[in-house]
Parts: sequence; C-alpha cells; structure tokens
Amino acid sequence: MRVASTEVQGSRIVLAIFWGGLISGVLDLIYATASVVMRGYPAIVLPQAIATGLLGVKSFKGGVPTAIFGVALEFLITFVATAVYYAASRKLTFLIRHAVRWGLLYGVAIYFFMNLIVVPLSAAPKFDHTLASRVSDFLVHLFFIGLPMALAVRRYSTSRMLN
Repeated sequence: MRVASTEVQGSRIVLAIFWGGLISGVLDLIYATASVVMRGYPAIVLPQAIATGLLGVKSFKGGVPTAIFGVALEFLITFVATAVYYAASRKLTFLIRHAVRWGLLYGVAIYFFMNLIVVPLSAAPKFDHTLASRVSDFLVHLFFIGLPMALAVRRYSTSRMLN
C-alpha cells in the first residue's frame, strides 16, 4: 500500500513540473517569437538569441542546431523554475492555496532573477529594449510564466494541501 502511495505522489510531481514547464515554455516562446517576427526578423532568431546565453553571438550563425539548443534551454529553464515552485510549495502551502496571487508574484521574481542575474552573467549580447518591450516582457512573466507554473502545481497537489 505504501509503494502505491509513493508512486502516485511521484507521478503527481512529474505531472506538475511537466505541465507547468511545458505550458509556460510554450506561451513564452509563442510571445517572444511573435515579438521578433513583428520586428521584421526571421523566427529562428528567437531561439538562437536564447542560445546566446551560453554560446554568445556565434549562435546566430549556427542555424537550426543552435535554434534547437535555444528551445531546449527555454524548456530547461521553465521546468527547473516549476520544480523550484513545487519544492517550495511542499513547506509553504499558501503557494498552493493562493496559487493565482503567488504565481503572479513568482512571475515577478523570475523576471527580476532573469534580468538582473542570469542575463548579465551570461554570454548574451546586450539587446536594446524599449519601455514597451520591457513592460510586455514583465507582464508575460506574470501571466504566461509564473501563473501557469503555480496553477499546474496546485492542480497536481493533494487535496489535503489545499485546506
């Protein structure tokens, strides 16, 4: 009986992280790719820009392989971020009970973590950002990244944690 309970819990963890990471990654990629295309660049530039974080500007010359690498990095980031939220929610159950509020705030935290720590420490070139692009990027982190992660974690948490 104990083994079955552990297996069910393990599958809930995997499902929470999978769906939170997948949904937020897809939404972010759709938004960012549309943004790049609307500026007149080919869609491949967006995942290559993600890859610049590790490869530098040479990723723009890498074609499809660096674009695939950029997509993989995007999902690695979203799966890890969802796993962090999930792990925190095991002790801080208010993250589950108030998933909308805390998911939005988690999106804020991710935005600042990425823009103040990760990107400056990466090999990515400095891109010009307008106020409008910064505001839309901020809102995307709230509604397309943090919120889906928190809602997926809530969806796959046990009912006893919701009380």
